[in-house]
Amino acid sequence: MASSTTTSSQPDRPVRPNHAFRRLRGRHSPAEFAALVRRAAREIGERVSCDARYIGRVEAGEIRCPNYAYERVFLHMFPGRTLTDLGFAPRSAVRGRASRPSEDAPLAPAAGETREPAGPYDPQDRFQPQDTYETHDNYEESDVLRRLFMTGGGATVAAATLGPLGSTIDAVAANRPVHRAGSSHAAALEEAVRRIRLLDDRHGADGLYRRAAAPLRAAYALLDAGATRQTTADRLHSGAGELAISVGWLAHDSGRFDDARSHYAEALATARMTGDPGLEAHAFCNTAFLARDAGRPREAVRAAQAAQRVGRPLGSARLMSLLALREAGGWAGLADRTGCEQALARAQTLFERGHSDADPEWMSFYGEAELEGLEAQCWSTLGDWRRASRHARRAAELQDPHFTRNIALYTAELADDLARGGRPDEAAMAGLRVLDLLGQVQSSRIQGMLAGTARVLLPHRRAGGVQAFLDRHASTPRVG
Repeated sequence: MASSTTTSSQPDRPVRPNHAFRRLRGRHSPAEFAALVRRAAREIGERVSCDARYIGRVEAGEIRCPNYAYERVFLHMFPGRTLTDLGFAPRSAVRGRASRPSEDAPLAPAAGETREPAGPYDPQDRFQPQDTYETHDNYEESDVLRRLFMTGGGATVAAATLGPLGSTIDAVAANRPVHRAGSSHAAALEEAVRRIRLLDDRHGADGLYRRAAAPLRAAYALLDAGATRQTTADRLHSGAGELAISVGWLAHDSGRFDDARSHYAEALATARMTGDPGLEAHAFCNTAFLARDAGRPREAVRAAQAAQRVGRPLGSARLMSLLALREAGGWAGLADRTGCEQALARAQTLFERGHSDADPEWMSFYGEAELEGLEAQCWSTLGDWRRASRHARRAAELQDPHFTRNIALYTAELADDLARGGRPDEAAMAGLRVLDLLGQVQSSRIQGMLAGTARVLLPHRRAGGVQAFLDRHASTPRVG
């Protein structure tokens, strides 16, 4: 990419942490506070996709002024305060700032010199305000973005949604050389990971998997091409590994287990090459989940235990709680009730320690609803339908509406547990709720669960609501 010749209308300013906003967050974790922001947005009819990463960028000072949607939400949350009271710069101070030159030109330190970052992010690797305050997050939920991912080609998706990755995707597709990566590429890669996760939360994996493969190929092409500085290279490796896990999950959730296993292995190799324990724990976590679903419970236990060994020094109780649940799922698959109960108890104890700043960004989905949902799956595997249905019902009730796919998943789990537990009328009602959500969610996993429930309910056609569920299920198109 050619360097821009446009210069800033004022000198670059150092990133200054937003201490006022951090004080307002109080004792909430970034993920918890992001959930409060999303809830406040819904109260006033706004649509924002706030996550822990966005809160971190605000507090780090990367976002000097929020976009208009976020401004309305923040002022709704803190009535009587101005943006300045919240620690932001006046809009007039950031509007109209031009981009600084591209960082594709090598800026390596002199021999023997090292560059220490001044804060959570290297100032030379940060976004400029015009990259963030008008264009961040709000469009992530748009129907246009969803349609592009569901039906558009790789280049179309890149150009419309993935910023600097677009030219790299085009180059890979045309077998052209890929330029060395700058911080804008690393930032675009991180953004691609967030967007894919957001789309999966809302709409499920089917339709996303093949579209997400193009950014992943571009990410590894950028790694091969090299980066302009070490901080950018580190971000690229981390981003590529997380993207491989995200694409692996899309394959996993859409029933492509062999593809998922390959992507998770790729992420694991990247983590080990770069000495990234957080990425390694994430890769092992997903590998354990895949092994359980693929009918390899002993591998699930081993992978979950490996994840716990590498993840323990990271200091996140919530991470260790999730990993204990992955182990519990493996023990349930082995019909080891004692091992399962011990792992579940450990998961609950660790969960109750609460959030911390050490919690990985990718764990924003893991709250009480997911804890209940995963426990329901364990009891279901062990054949304890009463316990399973109780936890599945609670999971569906607790789930943030932001996670449409998980609401459908937990309700499908509930329907199946009720059907197998001898409560066909309640199962049919839950099944109909899932069918209502399938207009928004495309997930082979959920459709497979619902098909199993329908088979269990076939002998109970005369029970209230069962025939209506069976008829509607039979007429629902399948994805694949």
